[in-house]
Amino acid sequence: MLPTLEAAELPADAIEVARIADAWGIKGWFKVLPHSAQPEALFSSKRWFLQPPGGKTTGAFRLAIREAKEHSDCIVASSEDVPDRNAAEALRGARVFVPRSSFPTAADDEYYWVDLIGLPVVNREGVALGAVRELLATGPQTTLVLDALEAGKPVERMIPFVSAFVDKVDLPGRLITVDWQPDY
Repeated sequence: MLPTLEAAELPADAIEVARIADAWGIKGWFKVLPHSAQPEALFSSKRWFLQPPGGKTTGAFRLAIREAKEHSDCIVASSEDVPDRNAAEALRGARVFVPRSSFPTAADDEYYWVDLIGLPVVNREGVALGAVRELLATGPQTTLVLDALEAGKPVERMIPFVSAFVDKVDLPGRLITVDWQPDY
């Protein structure tokens, strides 16, 4: 990592949102590969936290972002702390985190995937169907992938994340209610 970056602890609500791919141009800009197709968190946060690739360290470096913008198939960004191409090249492979609190507010009936992961899912009858392990973008819709135990054995369920099947997402109550049966 760059010796000129300020060492910092990751915020308690830090979410990994991207990785720095390479330098971009000669003036210290760098190319960022977002983990999401909608990288609003990168644009809304003016303070990124970087960790070296691999994630074995708990420390991080704070990077003040001057500008981040879309360019072709990636994001490019600049920082006062990264004055030239050599400094930008030194960031290659760094993992980018932003505080969850700096994400833009989601619209009604819109959710950040990171907020849904780990939530328990029950059907209308109150039967526990599992907890959200991940979400899959399957083209026309997103699918919830649940992990559950039945008779002591692991079971995976997939439920389309559409209003026809999802009755309610209660983020404060940490529960998703669906119109789905355990034997589907």
